[in-house]
Amino acid sequence: MVWVYLQFTGGLEALFDNVKSHKVKIPTKNPDKTTVKWVVNYIRTKMLTKQPEMFIKDNKLRPGILVLVNDIDWEISGKEECIVENNDVVM
Repeated sequence: MVWVYLQFTGGLEALFDNVKSHKVKIPTKNPDKTTVKWVVNYIRTKMLTKQPEMFIKDNKLRPGILVLVNDIDWEISGKEECIVENNDVVM
């Protein structure tokens, strides 16, 4: 399991009951290899409360959703394969 801080901004919080910040326990078989893709899937299946089509398109995050892991753009860190560690902040 990995504990992650999630922060939704820019209107995305509307899809999550208007709650901007969450501390979430992500179940995983291998905590050392938990990826952003795994976290996004968890968010989609366990936390998303409205309009999934505004969050996911063709099993990927919709274009225009900026993902930061510890204030670093996920595009620089490997996109979906970026490793998420205990207490990381994912925006």
